[in-house]
Order: sequence, then structure tokens, then C-alpha cells
Amino acid sequence: MSASRSGVWSKIKYVAASDRISGLIMLGFALLGLVLANIPATAAGFEHLSHFHLGIPGTNIDMGLSHWAQDGLLTIFFLVVGLDLRQELTTGSLANPKAAAVPMLCAVGGMIVPPILFIAVIALFSNFGAGDPGSLIIASGEVFPFAQTAHGWAIPTATDIAFSLAVLALFAKALPGSIRAFLMTLATVDDLLAIILIAVFFSSLNAWYWFVGIAICAVAWYFLVRMEKVPWIAVVVIGVLAWAMMYEAGVHPTLAGVLVGLLTPARAMYKERSPRAERYAEKLQPFSALVALPIFAFFATGVHFDSITPMLLVSPVVIGIIVALVVGKPLGIMIVAWLSTHVGSLRMPKGLRVRDMLPASVACGIGFTVSFLIASLAYASEELSAEARFGVLLASLLAAAISGVLLSRQSRRFAIADRAVERQEAQALQQEAKDVETTLIDGTVMVTQTFDKGARHHDTSDTDAHATGR
Repeated sequence: MSASRSGVWSKIKYVAASDRISGLIMLGFALLGLVLANIPATAAGFEHLSHFHLGIPGTNIDMGLSHWAQDGLLTIFFLVVGLDLRQELTTGSLANPKAAAVPMLCAVGGMIVPPILFIAVIALFSNFGAGDPGSLIIASGEVFPFAQTAHGWAIPTATDIAFSLAVLALFAKALPGSIRAFLMTLATVDDLLAIILIAVFFSSLNAWYWFVGIAICAVAWYFLVRMEKVPWIAVVVIGVLAWAMMYEAGVHPTLAGVLVGLLTPARAMYKERSPRAERYAEKLQPFSALVALPIFAFFATGVHFDSITPMLLVSPVVIGIIVALVVGKPLGIMIVAWLSTHVGSLRMPKGLRVRDMLPASVACGIGFTVSFLIASLAYASEELSAEARFGVLLASLLAAAISGVLLSRQSRRFAIADRAVERQEAQALQQEAKDVETTLIDGTVMVTQTFDKGARHHDTSDTDAHATGR
């Protein structure tokens, strides 16, 4: 029985570790939520499920299932993000700021340009579109002031690392590992910046004593996870308390996962083979990739529209998000990459040019998880939030399709170049080869083929017929 369980768990871990499989699962759940929320036969049931309330007695925590997925389950994802960040900052790509400087700056550029384009697009609609100047008409027909619509500026700032890596895994098999490493570093810093955005702009702080509770939980976690034998019951209790304190303090509770993740040791202790942050992230990855993210995507995209019409495609919010993610993300990344290497004194990773990063930078326009979360936080209006999430889904699919085509073409070019180099090396070896014949005492002829980098025996013993012929 234990062997079969181990086999099943190994398969689950394999699926969770596969960028392409886990990414497709999450996309499938997202599309399923959108369909179920808008089919007449299932729309009412889906809405009832989303708003089915569960509360914790004795607290102010009482939410519908969709909010539990967003504020509760998504904490697992942010805990994995926090653990990965801790490991990267200690021994990974972010441990050497000089080596990671270009992708780190590109992440900043990729977060600055999209909001500018989003505001510019909705400003154009506000001044020249239908309706009164200073207001926007969305697909549902409702009118919103420009200032309220502009609250969504942060929606297109985030990159979904899981989906972007899934696109690389599907379409970029022949690309050098340096491109994937560049994207990993960029997306990791992007996650960190998105977390800061959520904490600063989407929190409404409450009583000070909740923050004292958060600090106590943080200190307790810090010491508990450094004990030789970690008391897991106490650790879980502290983690849940930190989440509850965050919720009561008015800070988005998923950030509790980031906090405790960053406080986990990222160097091996007590003669352990690997750091605890790395091991914990590996153990939690299946729950994050196959449970938390798919269920969150299912509810996040499960927004009901009175009618899904072509008007959604010309909604100012939808167009603004599409332009910001599909155009703004790669534009910001490429501009900063060029400036930092051509104007500044920084260098791209060995073997890479700035233009090599264009296909991967387009993949950074896949917003998805964190963009969905920010869309639900940025707009109090259900209509605006629904159209924003629809825009994120369309923009992410469009960015994935464009980057897939570009990455596939780039991958073929790299594969052709690699084969050409291999052929040239083989021809050079053949031209440099020399045959040296040696006749032994017994008349056997030994033929040795020599190269510049050494020698290998082509034939070690000719037959007696050869010897006699000699």
C-alpha cells in the first residue's frame, strides 16, 4: 500500500513540477469557470457556490467560497513565492546583484510602462469616446468617471511566472538555458514588486495591536523553523494566526505566506542535505500548482456577464489591459534592457543579446494569477472588476499566442545554428585527422588516427593478409 501511495505521490509531484502541464491545468480551470458562470443552466448554481459563506466563529472572518479561494487558498501560492524568493536572495540568481542587475531592472521597466499605457488608453476613451468627456462607457452600458476607472492602473503590472515558463517549455525547447534563467530572475523580482504594490496600495490598515500580533507570529515562526526538530503543529498554528492577524489588520492576508516564507532558513542546517526553504517549497508546490491556483483561477474568471457580446472587445478597460500587457510589458523590458547595456555599463548574460529577449519579454505579458487578484482589489464595482478580469484573460491568451510563435521561430533558429556549428566542428576534425601506420615485429600493421586534441585508434590490428601484402 505504501509503495502504491509513493508512486501516486511521485506522479503528482511530476505533474506539479511540469510548467506546461500545471499551466494547462490552471488555464483549463479558468476557462471552465468563465463558461459555467455564463451558461444559463449552470450560472445560478455557480453564483450560489461562489457566494456560499463560511466563517470562523469569534472573528470577523466570514467570506464566500470565491473569497476563500482568493484570500485563503492563494496564501499557499504566496508561501511558495516567499520560500523561492528567500532561496533566490540567499543562494540563487538574486544573491549576486551585479549578475542579476539587468533582469532586475527589466522587471522594474516591465512594471512602469504598462500602467502608463493603461492610463493613456482609458484617457483617450474618456476624452474622445462615447459619452460625456471625463467618463467612460463600459460594455455593460454603465458609465464610470475616469478617476474611478483609473484605479485599475496596477492590474497589468504583474507577470505570471507559472504560465510564462509553461509557454517557454512548450515552444522554446532549443533555446539556451540563459534565456530561461533571465526570465526566471525577471519574474521573481516582478513577483516581489507586485507583493509590495498589494501591500502599499491595496491595504486599509486597522488597529495597531494587530500588527503587534503579526510581529509576534513572525518572531515565533523564525525560531520554530530553526529548531533541529521542527514542531509542525506549532508551526501550522503560528502560520494560521499570522494569516488571521493580517486579515484583521487590513493587509491582504495572502501576504502572510510571503512573510513567513522570507523568514525560513535558506542554508542547510544540522548537517541537512538541502536548505529548509528549498525543501518546504518543493513539498508545497503540488498543493500550490494543482489545488490553490486552479481553484483560484476557477472562481476568479467565473464572472457573469449579462451577455458576452463583441462589445466586451471594445470596452475601454479591456482594451487598456490588453495594450498594457501585450505591448507595455515587452516594451518596458526591452527599453530598460537596451538602456542598461548600451547607455549604462551593465552586460547581458554571456551569449545573449538584447534582441534575443524579445520573445521571452512578450511572454511576460501573461498576467493571470496576480493580475486577477489585483483586479478584484482595485475595483469596488462588480462590473468593472468583471471586465478587468476578462481583459486579463484575453491579454494573457494573446501574449501567450504571440510569444509562442516568436519563441518557436527563435528556437528553430538556435537549433539550426547549433547544427551548423556541430557540422563545422566535425568537418574541422576530419580535416585535421592524420593516419599513422606502424608495423609491428610480427608483421601486423597498426593504423592510428590522430587529432590536435589527442588520438584515437581507428584500427588496432590488421589481418595477416595485410601484413603479407606489405
